[in-house]
Amino acid sequence: MGDWVLLLLGALVILLLLVGASIKPFRFVGRLGVKFIIAALFLFLFNSLTTMTGLFVPINLTTTAVVALLGLPGMLLLVAVQQLIL
Repeated sequence: MGDWVLLLLGALVILLLLVGASIKPFRFVGRLGVKFIIAALFLFLFNSLTTMTGLFVPINLTTTAVVALLGLPGMLLLVAVQQLIL
């Protein structure tokens, strides 16, 4: 079953190359994916370094998206929400 999926994806890539699809959407998705990975690693590092203080921000899709899109202010926002509201 996995071979069919790879074959279908390969055919789709070849079709897009032949038709001349714009590369901008792929570049945007790639950059967003890299930001999500970096945000998840940043959250993991933050949780590892703050175990002594009791600060903990769960690593899930929502918190990763906030940190990926907002950066350090997003991380500070999540810590503030965790401490003040929850």
